Amino acid sequence: MIKLISFKNCPFVQRVMGALITKNVPFEIEYIELSNKPQWFLDISPNGQVPVLITETNKVLFESDAIVEYLDDKYAPIENVSPEQKALDRAWSYQASKHYMAQCGTMASKDKQTFDTRLENLQKSFAKAEQQLNGSQFFKGDYISNVDIAWLPLLHRAAVIKQQAGFDMLTGFPKVQNWQAALIGSGLAEKTVPQDFVAVFSHFYLSNTYLATVMNGAECNNSNRCTPETSSCCQ
Repeated sequence: MIKLISFKNCPFVQRVMGALITKNVPFEIEYIELSNKPQWFLDISPNGQVPVLITETNKVLFESDAIVEYLDDKYAPIENVSPEQKALDRAWSYQASKHYMAQCGTMASKDKQTFDTRLENLQKSFAKAEQQLNGSQFFKGDYISNVDIAWLPLLHRAAVIKQQAGFDMLTGFPKVQNWQAALIGSGLAEKTVPQDFVAVFSHFYLSNTYLATVMNGAECNNSNRCTPETSSCCQ
């Protein structure tokens, strides 16, 4: 069986899991801590990064773009498309994956000025998607494609930030917001992250960051969420 090596917060791994799950490919997953990478992982990973996928023939694959292309070549594609459309799908997928780290950096910002600057740059990707979307449920129609899977980590993390901190990274992009809602509603997001993802994610990005102050302010302005016993932000 295919084995996927991951850590719990990795957007690149979420994309690979999305492809595996959508294609109904059985796999097992092992999580590691990037702050304490085991030697066996360093021995097999050329760049020391996740995702790493170990095939059924024990070949070690790395880099999420390469892994996703391998899955398309090895297993039945999600959809049959022309070479031109396949190239376009890869290009739009790259528009997402190249912004994974930009989103991580934005969410990890320590102050408002840094956050606003990084968010402005990140939102350029959402603006491009907004112009491309035609009002269908998903990116290309009423079905989930490779492009949707590539954008899932960005849209899912934005949804968690909105839910936990009350800040919407997609404000001003109504088509992207509808797309996000459709993807989250499909159930794919929760299938591509560990059960404790929100807790792990929140500990990393909603603690000692600018978004943490936004979250605390939202709690103090919401009597249903905030009590002196449950939130240190209440005076």
